[in-house]
Amino acid sequence: MAVMQKISLLISFIFICTFSFAQKWSDIKTDAEPLVLKSVGSFYVGGETELQTRSEMGNFFPEGHITVNQMYVNFMVPQKQVDSTSFVFIHGITLSGKTYETTPDGRMGWNEYFARKGHATFVVDQVGIGRSGFNAKAYNRARNKEIEPSELPLLFRISDENTLLNFRFADSLKKALVASKFPAEAYTEFSKQSIPFTAATVTSPDVNFRNLSLLAKDLKHTVLVSHSQSGAFPVQTALLNPEGIDALVLIEPGGTGANYTDAQVAKLKNIPVLLVFGDNIEAETGVPGHSWKEAYDGWNSLIERLKKRGGKAETFFLPQMGIKGNSHMLMMDTNNQQIADLILAWFATNKN
Repeated sequence: MAVMQKISLLISFIFICTFSFAQKWSDIKTDAEPLVLKSVGSFYVGGETELQTRSEMGNFFPEGHITVNQMYVNFMVPQKQVDSTSFVFIHGITLSGKTYETTPDGRMGWNEYFARKGHATFVVDQVGIGRSGFNAKAYNRARNKEIEPSELPLLFRISDENTLLNFRFADSLKKALVASKFPAEAYTEFSKQSIPFTAATVTSPDVNFRNLSLLAKDLKHTVLVSHSQSGAFPVQTALLNPEGIDALVLIEPGGTGANYTDAQVAKLKNIPVLLVFGDNIEAETGVPGHSWKEAYDGWNSLIERLKKRGGKAETFFLPQMGIKGNSHMLMMDTNNQQIADLILAWFATNKN
């Protein structure tokens, strides 16, 4: 199929979605049973004090100290908990903690669902993203001609067209993937969740791992749940310090898990690890060099290495389990509660 024809089909898909759904309060689907919480709120983890000049802060306020590299955390603690385990949810690229909240078509998100199942939930915004804020110093310095524009960190965005392909809501040959479980009528609502990915402004590459480690240590019994670009975060956090980490759940992690050393695998083998991938992973992503099938193969190889060392490691490849049509956004698909139940059942069986 010609490139222009492919683009035309994708644009048609977006056009249909645009005029078929616009979320309103009346579209939100509330559960018949009340959500009974012991507490709900938010706080910040980590953060470092940095002295910045008036120029670096935008030429309005005088020179002084600010906090950078902090991580925003939103939490819900149910009144009745099945145990002391807390689930910490980490979002992927160009997204925020909203990933795990109300779905684009108004259904219950994983933060509420896991809380209703008796677990405390903690949803984070990565350092430099959303309510964690980002360090604007470099941009102000460039504006004031103190550095060259080429020295600025990149700010990533993903287009609606590429989201359709990369997140496997549609492919390059059809208007939508066959039996896709992503609620296509609410696609424009999902588009609103995409934000500039400012994490590149973070100069300390391990700051997310350090903050997650602080959070896990504080919570004492934690399941770190990652998605996509943050896929390796739970693994890297556990390698930094396993204290307080009871399990790792990797939801369609990007990159590869094939490059960990034998020493690192040995360090991870005592922590249960679950890898979850949805359907159609061989579909075109539209991003040069990026393949969900290769990501699956690489991370599954880590699971196999952990199993050979006696670790409690498992891969849920949903099509092989008879669950068809899941997109990259498993927590938003129409069967998101089914996937959540699989994760909860796995943890109940494998927790130490």
